[in-house]
Amino acid sequence: MYNYIKGTISDINSTSIILDNNGIGYEIYTPNPYSFESNHEYTVYVYQYIREDEESLYGFKTKEEKELFLKLINVKGLGPKMALPIIAMGSMNGIADAINRENILYLKKFPKIGDKLARQMILDLKGKLIVDQSIQIVDTTDELHDALAGLGYKDKDIKSILPKVNRELKVEEQIKEALRLLVGK
Repeated sequence: MYNYIKGTISDINSTSIILDNNGIGYEIYTPNPYSFESNHEYTVYVYQYIREDEESLYGFKTKEEKELFLKLINVKGLGPKMALPIIAMGSMNGIADAINRENILYLKKFPKIGDKLARQMILDLKGKLIVDQSIQIVDTTDELHDALAGLGYKDKDIKSILPKVNRELKVEEQIKEALRLLVGK
């Protein structure tokens, strides 16, 4: 089992990077391949995925990303190819916070994550993911927008009140404040 591979990026694709290490090019699937630069040296934290019909390497820039990935793929029904877009699209704190607060709406915004899988993620991971408390304000614009759209409000109306909502509040309080602003229109 590999922990990390140190090498130079020789190629970048839409889903993976090629990491050259001593003349061997490892294809490593990453959440954000374009966050790497060609011809630069990196330490990539890897996970080797082996099944009878597949052998793949999944890589991450930080140990924390790798740990989140490992926890996600332990969820029943969630494999590595579904976990990568979650890490790519969401912040680590946002994902942990959504799971700990049982925010199914946030989790369903990720590709191939439906109601059933979102509930399974919460069941398997609630309380097991740590939210970094040093980050005071989390960008909840998409979550707030989705919640208001789910309540039937028009996109134009939602976008007009979003800048007026206090971002330091919890998402639930932001929704209440947004509803007050929408009703007052």
